Amino acid sequence: MMKTLLSNKILAMKKLMYVLGVVLLAGIVTAFTMSASALNPGAAGPFEDVVSSIKSGDASSLSRYLDNTVEINISGKSSSYSKSQAEIILKDFFSKNQVKSFELIHQGEGGGGSRFGIGNMGTSGGAYRTSFFLQKKGGSMVLNELRFENK
Repeated sequence: MMKTLLSNKILAMKKLMYVLGVVLLAGIVTAFTMSASALNPGAAGPFEDVVSSIKSGDASSLSRYLDNTVEINISGKSSSYSKSQAEIILKDFFSKNQVKSFELIHQGEGGGGSRFGIGNMGTSGGAYRTSFFLQKKGGSMVLNELRFENK
């Protein structure tokens, strides 16, 4: 009788240790998965894509986020352009000013989910203080203002 009782307790302890081991392993896997996704959030959002496009001087990838009408200011000359006109203006600007560096120095959020960024851009044609404004429109973010001001 005593032997059977002891055997049942040992069996119950083994089952408990097995269950605790599985729960601990699941917790470790979850922790690693969550920390990995925090370090590398996967697909970049519109803000990060715009910063990356400016860094590389890529007007085509920047144009994916352009609003139907975009205000562009280059060295004090400001005008509103259609999306297709804005892409041409940006391609021309980046072809004359190959980007050598871009450092984002400030970013922030406005009302309604809007975001802005301000940075310093070094190009073959000089240094520019660069700023951009993304606004939530429908279910997506659109770029509706870009400024390249001589430093």
